[in-house]
Amino acid sequence: MKPLVRKELLSQVEGLMNQYCNGCFLHKYLKKADGRRAAHRFCISQCTVGEQLQEYGKKLN
Repeated sequence: MKPLVRKELLSQVEGLMNQYCNGCFLHKYLKKADGRRAAHRFCISQCTVGEQLQEYGKKLN
């Protein structure tokens, strides 16, 4: 993968994280109610932003 493409993908991932994940009230609630692992599992398996992040991860590999 070209360094420029990789840098662009990482920039998009960072933008998504900053826009949607930082300060997410649902993640905070789940973390408090069910624990850190349950909140993380929700973000990865059910959150639409998490699914987009996984797609970017596949492109990076």
